[in-house]
Amino acid sequence: MDFSLINWLAVVVAGLSAFMVGGIWYSSLLFGDDWLADSKLTNEDVKQGNKAKIFGFTAVFALVMAANLGIFLADAKTDIVWGATAGFLAGIWTFGAIATHSLFELKSWRYIFINGGYSVVSLTLMGAIIGLWR
Repeated sequence: MDFSLINWLAVVVAGLSAFMVGGIWYSSLLFGDDWLADSKLTNEDVKQGNKAKIFGFTAVFALVMAANLGIFLADAKTDIVWGATAGFLAGIWTFGAIATHSLFELKSWRYIFINGGYSVVSLTLMGAIIGLWR
C-alpha cells in the first residue's frame, strides 16, 4: 500500500459528505419521522441530546470510515467506479453489523433498513468521492 496515493483532502470531503447524506436521510422529508418512531424518541428527546458530543463523535467516526476506505482504495488504478463499488461493499458490510445489533435490540426491519441504508448510501458516496478525486 502506497500512502502517497491517498488524497487526504478527498478523504476529509468524503467524511464530511456523510453529514450531507445524514441531514437529508434523517430529515422528515425522507426517513426522519419513521426513524424517530422506531427509535421510540421524540423531537424533544433529540433536542435535549448533547449536540457537541453527538456531532463531534459523528465527525470523528465519519473521518475514520473515510480514511479506512481511502487506504483500501490506495491504488493507482482506482477510479470513480471502483471507488463507488468498494464504498457500496463496505456499506453492505456495515449494514450486516447494524442488522445484527438491531435484531438483538428487538428493532424493526424498517429501523434496520433506515440505518443500514444510510450506511450503504453514505459509504458509496464516500468511495465515489475518493475514487473520482485522485
